[in-house]
Amino acid sequence: MFFDIFNVVNYEYAWCSKNDKTFIVSDKVEVENVRYKNRFGITIAADMYVPKDFDKSEKYPAIVIGTPYGGVKEQGAGIYAMELAERGFITLAFDESYNGESSGEPRHISSPDIFVEDFSAAVDFIGTRSFVDRNRIGAIGLCGGGGFAVTAAQVNKRIKAVATASMYDISRADHYGWKDSMTKVEYDRMLECLSEQRWKDFEAGEPEYNPSFPVEVATEIPAGLDSIGAEFWEYYALKRGHHPRARGGFSETSHLSFINFPLMNYIETISPRPLLFIIGENAHSRYFSEDAYERAVEPKELYIVPGARHIDLYDRADMIPFDKLETFFKENLK
Repeated sequence: MFFDIFNVVNYEYAWCSKNDKTFIVSDKVEVENVRYKNRFGITIAADMYVPKDFDKSEKYPAIVIGTPYGGVKEQGAGIYAMELAERGFITLAFDESYNGESSGEPRHISSPDIFVEDFSAAVDFIGTRSFVDRNRIGAIGLCGGGGFAVTAAQVNKRIKAVATASMYDISRADHYGWKDSMTKVEYDRMLECLSEQRWKDFEAGEPEYNPSFPVEVATEIPAGLDSIGAEFWEYYALKRGHHPRARGGFSETSHLSFINFPLMNYIETISPRPLLFIIGENAHSRYFSEDAYERAVEPKELYIVPGARHIDLYDRADMIPFDKLETFFKENLK
């Protein structure tokens, strides 16, 4: 069930009259569906979470939260936003440009530059709320959003602390293949196919998009999927995390942008602002966080969650280290 939204006052805020989230919203928070523009003029849709009965005359620390790559704010990012709002933060979970409820045409485009910008636009918005201390803003990125959050912080000094969970470096994966295993022959063939796809898209009048997950909830994992594909299907396609706006995948030629745009190349410049990498012990994506941690400069921390897989840090409240996140941001957003 999608949100029923009505605009009020200056069209910036809208109350959500129906809950289409994949989780139950706590009665300890209030949620507002908000809209604002990024520097490209794209309207970003976000959910702002505030502690119940908070004092609007006070100034609070804030955290902007980006979704997993291809996810929407009604899934894991919203869980993080809700939990941290319960702990006293003003939080903002947002949809990436061209995806979810955010605007941008054609749909399901992926752009590293614009997705990194979406984090800065979230800071623009949250930092101009009268009840937010704009000198105490942090960021969290989940999965692919982790790479975008770190990259945004490289140039955006307003982000005072960054945490990632189950981080993916999409540029690295697209350019070098899984665990950097792509051969030169495979790489050249990929570029040939993607280059040819541009002619197909031009002639068709729209980019080719092949969603990874069904619009309706699936009941089982298809036979033949590899272990990583099966894990993502478990979250995005089954009842656990399914949302009709999170179909997965992006336009085919979106890969070209990431191949040509390395993320996190200047990660060392974030210092002395702190970095926290959270990853599951059994996560297939663990190497992304471990390698980013090695390249980063102090203060930094790598936090391993025992027994957790990649997707478990999307929604498993019993495994996501919220106490660690609360301490990290309270200590570093002073």
